[in-house]
Amino acid sequence: MSGIRRILGIDPGSLRTGYGIVDLRGNAVSAVAWGVIRLDGDESFPDRLFRIHSELSELILRHRPTEAAVEKVFLAKNASSALKLGQARGAAIVTCRVHGLSVFEYSAKEIKAAATGYGSAPKEQVAGMVARLLGLRGSVPADATDALAMAFCRAVTRDLSL
Repeated sequence: MSGIRRILGIDPGSLRTGYGIVDLRGNAVSAVAWGVIRLDGDESFPDRLFRIHSELSELILRHRPTEAAVEKVFLAKNASSALKLGQARGAAIVTCRVHGLSVFEYSAKEIKAAATGYGSAPKEQVAGMVARLLGLRGSVPADATDALAMAFCRAVTRDLSL
């Protein structure tokens, strides 16, 4: 993959973790893979965190990304939700680091601005622009769209010295 940077975007959650992988070749960004890791709410929370680690590890080994992007922490609806989100996010970040990936964090405003040019764009507008910019056809799950938006943000805001 010489000359190609492969970026893994992750939208972590305690029940659904979205992922999106894009290739950056020059200034061209293209989608490689996307989907959602669906976790069973009946599993213990430690088992769900382990599944996030395990399934992200499989994706990393299969697709060989060179770096990863995740959303910075934001306020959740309640303390319990915030704690679970933080732990899922931590599991995802540690998994990436275990596999040698650098992890870059972006705020929701940065991600929205990268996709739409407007940091307060509604979620539907971001999803539509990501689909258009990456040439996606058909239905893409919301968690996967969010993850693709993170990977796209990394691709277009990357540190050019890397």
